[in-house]
Amino acid sequence: MDFNVKKLASDAGVFFTRAVQFTEEKLGQAEKTELDPHLENLITRADSTKNWTEKILKQTEVLLQPNPSARIEEFIYDKLDKKLPSRTTNAELLGQYMLDAAIEFGSDTPYGKTLITVAEYQKRLGGAEREFLHTSAVTFLSPLRNFLEGDWRTISKERRLLENRRLDLDICKARLKKAKLAEAKAAATPDFQETRPRNYVLSASASAAEHELRVAQTEFDRQAEVTRLLLEGISSTHLNHLRCLQDFAEAQATYYAQCHHYMQDLQRELNRCANAVSAPHSSASVCPNPVSPAFLSGPASSGAAVPAASSSSSQKPVTLAMEQSQLPVTGARKARVLYDYDAHDTSELSLLADELITVYTVPGMDPDWLIGERGNEKGKVPVTYLELLS
Repeated sequence: MDFNVKKLASDAGVFFTRAVQFTEEKLGQAEKTELDPHLENLITRADSTKNWTEKILKQTEVLLQPNPSARIEEFIYDKLDKKLPSRTTNAELLGQYMLDAAIEFGSDTPYGKTLITVAEYQKRLGGAEREFLHTSAVTFLSPLRNFLEGDWRTISKERRLLENRRLDLDICKARLKKAKLAEAKAAATPDFQETRPRNYVLSASASAAEHELRVAQTEFDRQAEVTRLLLEGISSTHLNHLRCLQDFAEAQATYYAQCHHYMQDLQRELNRCANAVSAPHSSASVCPNPVSPAFLSGPASSGAAVPAASSSSSQKPVTLAMEQSQLPVTGARKARVLYDYDAHDTSELSLLADELITVYTVPGMDPDWLIGERGNEKGKVPVTYLELLS
């Protein structure tokens, strides 16, 4: 216990001495040892990296999760080192509401069928969003947090030690300066009765101050080297964050491409259903149900009881396509295919991404569709899947 009290008193004395030195430096009453310019530049660069990393991390979290309560929940689970429960995305929740509404309104009604179609695509959008959030958290947010909570804490600790070593060095310099001044003053005005004892004491005090200065200088140089090595590692941090940023941008591009693809498919399905509703003689085969059997419970087919008239109705799109191809052609031009497209019936033309086809329109045709030709093949193609070339 006696040892601890002495150590506590010694630490308190060191802290008080450093506080006095720091205050005098701020007031301009004491000299301050300046750091190496290269080390100063490294410190400035590190502070800038830390500040901007915090801002980027915070704003990315807001982008990925706009709900403040949800962000607080994620923060608490992260600090408790527990797995965050799976949370339903807003698009998935909307899709479930639409599906429940369709069941209550009747899945056989036009409104109910449309609700079911939109609900499935909303759930697909929600799934894509969930995957994007997970990928972003792993490839971008986690590395930024690891830097702030790991590497930066180590750098800050070593910088505090460097500052303490610098204060100790300046304190030793001040002590040596005072001892030298006292020794010079005693030599200039000797006291013949006590000259030898006082000069001996002052010389010993100056020697002790010089020894303390050498020790402090050694510790300061060693700590400066350690801090410099850590700060130079910021360049590696920038390279790592660069790779993470590229991964984040790629995940974001993939997510938006998936959303665009799903919405184009949804628009095409809604247009087909709208055309089927507007045609009183159209059969159910013209507006197929794109929902998978697992999406709704119960059997989804009643076409087994349709007689041979269904075979004649299946030939109607072919007849329509042939009639359209015989109409006057306007505006023939080349087009590049943006996405793969699978034809839903024989009146349409299947497409492969990046291929070139010839497209044109015919009078009275739906503006969302064009007639596409590839060699001897011909059929309707959606405009949203094409890039028209001049």
